[in-house]
Amino acid sequence: MKTIKNPILRGSNPDPSIIRVGDDFYISTSTFEWFPGIQIHHSRDMIHWELITHPLNRVSQLDLRGVGASQGIWAPCLTYHDGVYYLVYTVVNSFYVSMYDTPNYLVTATDIHGEWSEPIFLNSYGFDPSLFHDDDGRKYIISMVTDHRIPKRFKGRLVIQEYSEKEQRMVGEAVTIYASNDIFLEGPHIYKRNGYYYLFAADTGTGEGHGQSMLRSKKLFGPYEAYPGNSLMTSRNHPDLLLQKAGHGDLVETQNGEWYMVHLCGRALENRTEKGDRKYTLGRETAIQKVEWTEDGWLRLANGTVLPDTLVEAPDLPDYPFPSRPARDDFDSETLDINFQSLRIPLDDTFYSLTERKGYLRLFGREGLGSKFRQSLVARRWQEFSFTTSTCLEFEPESFKQMAGLICLYDTHNYYYLHVTHDEDLGRCISILSSVNNNYAAPIGYIPLPDSADRIWLRVRVDHDQLQFAYSTEGEHAFQNIGPVLDASTLSDEACDEGWFTGAFVGLCCQDLTGFRKPADFDYFEYIEHVLKD
Repeated sequence: MKTIKNPILRGSNPDPSIIRVGDDFYISTSTFEWFPGIQIHHSRDMIHWELITHPLNRVSQLDLRGVGASQGIWAPCLTYHDGVYYLVYTVVNSFYVSMYDTPNYLVTATDIHGEWSEPIFLNSYGFDPSLFHDDDGRKYIISMVTDHRIPKRFKGRLVIQEYSEKEQRMVGEAVTIYASNDIFLEGPHIYKRNGYYYLFAADTGTGEGHGQSMLRSKKLFGPYEAYPGNSLMTSRNHPDLLLQKAGHGDLVETQNGEWYMVHLCGRALENRTEKGDRKYTLGRETAIQKVEWTEDGWLRLANGTVLPDTLVEAPDLPDYPFPSRPARDDFDSETLDINFQSLRIPLDDTFYSLTERKGYLRLFGREGLGSKFRQSLVARRWQEFSFTTSTCLEFEPESFKQMAGLICLYDTHNYYYLHVTHDEDLGRCISILSSVNNNYAAPIGYIPLPDSADRIWLRVRVDHDQLQFAYSTEGEHAFQNIGPVLDASTLSDEACDEGWFTGAFVGLCCQDLTGFRKPADFDYFEYIEHVLKD
């Protein structure tokens, strides 16, 4: 029996939405403050997945300047109807306040790879909208509703409203289809099958108590009855399971009539916060479970329990593996690798160049690591607990305000940064900057670099909760450790005070706080995973 190994999308890839178009399966996931917005992965066998596009790739579509950590793009819902791909999503502008600002938008394309349209504003009731295409051709947006009142009227509330494709706006009244003081629901999706409308929604937040609920009705506007014994899937009360936080699911049917549910999950370190919460450096990931319909018209996991499996029976489809990507990027292309993202805005030629010096990524120094506007930084997700990343840097700073190097980060308040800079007494030097919930430290001070060292090699090794930097002035085979072993678990959902949802990244950056945009040249970027048995 062929099996799927979970998670299928590793590292920060939460809130999955899945569709099938012919023989092709596509999953969209949240990207928060990272640009370009929304990740879409492709598969033909549900075993192998490849990142193929980011639909929101123009500043006219998405400008996240100023948004907070873990805000930005939430829970994109991907659907397909009559030759058109639809994506609805939230741009969270204000979240760590009483009154949330959560405008919802729609973009469309006739090709999954784009170009995707300019956004159409839908509403701002709450986050996690989805689009339902009914049999009669009418379309509806379903959303949860935020409530700033004290006390709240309901613990959880969902509304539905019609969307006019011709007028490109919401029409009619928003109708409440779920309101309860018992269970909080979010991430809603509606499906129609055998005369029932099924309301699929995540329950009980997105932490270790997370689950997946299901309701149904003969009428689109309800009333909806709940699946007996909700949740139909959850990891709560089973801390031994690899896949924690299981919930926020979406359904797809294969060509052969098999049904699967994608859902978010998390893999925990054993490190805990002072409150006792386990830490998740990889953020929330995407997994998949086989499901089946019961005789009385409900859905359940095919394993007969409510617990998500690490190994799942694969569908009866031909194998469709993708070529493996090289571990090293030598920056020989004129475009950045698709796995790289920037913070909040696209990087234009005032931020970086791959052509000014062939075979190098040139980053022009911009704002500091606390900036929520214009950072010169590119990074990729941590996808395993154990990996090594290295680079080679050429940089001639003239001020302590000029820095460039290798960074592991969660958000603007949490990072470990091995960098080259300048000191008035030492000249060019190397240092580590540590920020844990905005508490700064420089654990090694400043170490002078020899004048003859034109090239500086930088490396980080992460092994679960341990992070060790190294550097070399004599080539990539002469690394020596620098500084103490740092606590990698601080770069995690539970450990960070401001951001809670994104997971850790590793990347390259350059700052010039003088404002004159001093450039740094990076010869390569290498990311090698050390995959251990789960």
